[in-house]
Amino acid sequence: MKRIRLLLIALLTLHIVACKQIKSSEQAFALTRDTLQVEAPFGNYTIQSPNFENAPRLLITDFGADPTNKKTNTKAIAAAIDSAHAIAGGTVVIPKGEWLTGKIHFKSNVNLHLEEGATLLFSEDPQDYLPAVLSTWEGMECYNYSPLIYAYECENIAITGKGKLKAKMDTWEVWFARPSGHMQNLKRLYEMASKDIPVEERQMVNDSANFRPQFIQFNRSKHILLEGIAIENSPFWVIHPYLSSDVIIRDVNVYAHGHNNDGVDPEMSQNVLIENCVFDQGDDAIAVKAGRNQDAWRLNTPVKNIVIRDCSVKNGHQLLAIGSELSGGVENVYMGNCEVAPDAKLNHLLFIKTNERRGGYVKNVYMEDIKAGRIDKGILGIETDVLYQWRDLVPTYERRLTQIEQVNMTNIKAANVDFVSRILGEEEAPVQNISLRKVTADTIRTEAEIHQHVNGFTNTQ
Repeated sequence: MKRIRLLLIALLTLHIVACKQIKSSEQAFALTRDTLQVEAPFGNYTIQSPNFENAPRLLITDFGADPTNKKTNTKAIAAAIDSAHAIAGGTVVIPKGEWLTGKIHFKSNVNLHLEEGATLLFSEDPQDYLPAVLSTWEGMECYNYSPLIYAYECENIAITGKGKLKAKMDTWEVWFARPSGHMQNLKRLYEMASKDIPVEERQMVNDSANFRPQFIQFNRSKHILLEGIAIENSPFWVIHPYLSSDVIIRDVNVYAHGHNNDGVDPEMSQNVLIENCVFDQGDDAIAVKAGRNQDAWRLNTPVKNIVIRDCSVKNGHQLLAIGSELSGGVENVYMGNCEVAPDAKLNHLLFIKTNERRGGYVKNVYMEDIKAGRIDKGILGIETDVLYQWRDLVPTYERRLTQIEQVNMTNIKAANVDFVSRILGEEEAPVQNISLRKVTADTIRTEAEIHQHVNGFTNTQ
């Protein structure tokens, strides 16, 4: 009995010491946030981002990480994140080398730091991204495979360093084809969203849905920093801030040439800065979004205060796209001083797209100081009847038009285009107040201006 009593006392003592150590760590490091003022033509705003400069460093190798073992690495990274979160702020360090892993789920007050020469290689096995989590598919909420990196209702989170995030693509490339089963499940999700079926019932993981996960999704999170990293390949959208705020994406290099590989998709998010990044991808470099139809009307959250500056684009569908998921409204978007590679393959420099099902609005969009080579279509495109495969797949459950107004482009030069501006508005909702100033092209292959249902268009040199 005496031995048992002594053992219990010893265990209690160890517990007290451990608690004191955690408390001491909390006292030694207090996570702070830096405040950045962002200037834009629509007005200035501030972003607060976490500062992990002096945060405790937790090496994943101290938690059992092994370059040869995916399962061990996944558990080690999760354990390190748990520990960083437990001490109210820490940096989880990925050392030099290639580390195969499954999904990574953030918790608040954590910095995932990749040292130079480090690669986090994400598995192509869909089973590694289960159980399903609350996510999205093209503006509709659902439960789907976890994004490769996922944060839900987190704050003060970061991904930093000079290392690389890379996705293995064997499975996802097969899913790019969107087989018939996928289209039927897509139709099912659309119908559920259109009828306001609770999101919990929209379970999209089955044998035929093949809904690819985003690479990085920040879902309902705030105070977010991505800085310095490279990203290679992606199953779907690359960086997706969703219903999030205070986001900085800085010095990030994206290379992803798969289907739907947008570089950054800020969706129903506010106070976002994207700067000094390089984009080379198979879809839009930046696609500003605000949800789709009934889901977005229910969430009622615009995407607002988005600044993209000093970026370089090597390839993509559009330099800057707005829509077509824009039902929550888009306002205050600025892109400036971005470099387009002379041989870049682009459809438009600015493309605003919507349709009769979206509703919402677009206002206060600015683009300036852009130089490009040949563009497959034109400098500015605005279209209000873009439905892609949805036109015949599903009906219009509720018709709502989109008001588009106050689009401003200044000092834009392209070498060779089909048109300078092509604006196709709706008779019931004409596009309003479009201003082009010093927007030119050396060669125009068709007509400079192709317009219908536009009020208040100016093009001055």
